[in-house]
Amino acid sequence: MAANPRPGMERRVTEHRRVLVVDDEENLRHMIAVLLEEEGYRVEQAVDGSEALARLDEAPIDFVVSDLRMPRMDGMELLAALGKRTDELTFILMTAYGDLETALEAIQLGAYDYVQKPFKPEEILLRLRMAEERERLRRENVQLRRQVQREYSFDNIIGRSEPMRKIFRTIEKIGDYKTTVLINGESGTGKELFARALHVNSSRCDKPFVAVNCGAIPENLLESELFGHAKGAFTDAVRTKQGLFEEADQGTLFLDEIGELPLALQVKLLRVLQEEEVRPVGDTRTIKIDVRIVAATVRDLGQEVAEGRFREDLFYRLNVLPIRVPPLRERREDLPLLIEHFLEKYNRRLGTEVSGFSQSAMQVLLDYSWPGNVRELENTVERAAVLADGTMIDEESLPDKLRETRDPLRLTLASGELSIKKTVRVIEEELIRRALTKTGGNRTAAAKLLEISHRALLYKIKEFGIDIAPRSG
Repeated sequence: MAANPRPGMERRVTEHRRVLVVDDEENLRHMIAVLLEEEGYRVEQAVDGSEALARLDEAPIDFVVSDLRMPRMDGMELLAALGKRTDELTFILMTAYGDLETALEAIQLGAYDYVQKPFKPEEILLRLRMAEERERLRRENVQLRRQVQREYSFDNIIGRSEPMRKIFRTIEKIGDYKTTVLINGESGTGKELFARALHVNSSRCDKPFVAVNCGAIPENLLESELFGHAKGAFTDAVRTKQGLFEEADQGTLFLDEIGELPLALQVKLLRVLQEEEVRPVGDTRTIKIDVRIVAATVRDLGQEVAEGRFREDLFYRLNVLPIRVPPLRERREDLPLLIEHFLEKYNRRLGTEVSGFSQSAMQVLLDYSWPGNVRELENTVERAAVLADGTMIDEESLPDKLRETRDPLRLTLASGELSIKKTVRVIEEELIRRALTKTGGNRTAAAKLLEISHRALLYKIKEFGIDIAPRSG
């Protein structure tokens, strides 16, 4: 039966924590073993480094408490051997007073700590408690990093806004299902990244991911690209060619811009999805395939169906699990995270040392509507990193169109603000600024343009804190 914990030493150890005590002095080794077993540790013993390595091969060990000076293999040699085997094991060295310099060298080589002989029992326990706490924090940090990566990012997808978290949760749920997925989103939102995330987070992750843009291949070649062709099937078919469906067998086929697929090929694609087999062009045989289909489009396929440009039966076959990727303007919360990500990316790629954006430049980025979405933002950050004069990016390094569209009236209305009082104030201030700019600061002329009295203008200038020196007036 274990003894009560020593005063001041909280009993937190569970029995699965295993310690290997290595010392050629049997009495000291036995004393340490008894002490640790009373505190709940499971203890193994070894007379030197060679036997310690043999013990490590027999069972997993969490901590090694080893003497420095031993026959055959001493503590430093054991530490060196452990360093080549694993970095998960915590090593504590026991040394005599005169070996302090060697103990410090051991820490440089990877030992967690040392304790000098003769020592009190509490010293060994304290070192182990501290080592356990360090390991606990390390595991928590690793778990936290994995959680952040899982929650905020799949592959190169960056986002922490609720729309993005919803997509991440969906991907986690449907990753292992073979069901067809249709990804819809504006150009530049990163639809292929989501398709890759589906593949990576599935049991097919070690199989091929094959991507094809249905709008980038001429119609007369697309069928051959998708399904392959037999030798002699047409004039240029000098050899048998495997199609993309076969290449993606047991993996994922990403059909980007599926809305561009010609109607004739839509019929054949529907058959492939239903029968799970392809027939190469010019061939009489069919080939069984096991492919997970992920399609993407910028078009409204429901509207395309209504207008007769897309088959209704294929649309319903593709749209089993729809994912809508929101445009950047609908997830502005992600902007700072994306900006930081791209800045780090291009600092590494370009060898630049840009630390960030000035406050005014960042505000320009946050105010812009980003019609080109994430792709436009990435290109803007890359351009700014190249043009930056110092370590900080200012407004001058940003494209003119970003600064020219900083219209307070547009921004206020676009923000969804419903307060008439707040909106009118913004409009009044902006119109006064424009009138003063147009008249070169002449307040009398500006008042006429605004169709208000000069006195009312002076009151508004003071209220809004507008600092434009007049030329006359």
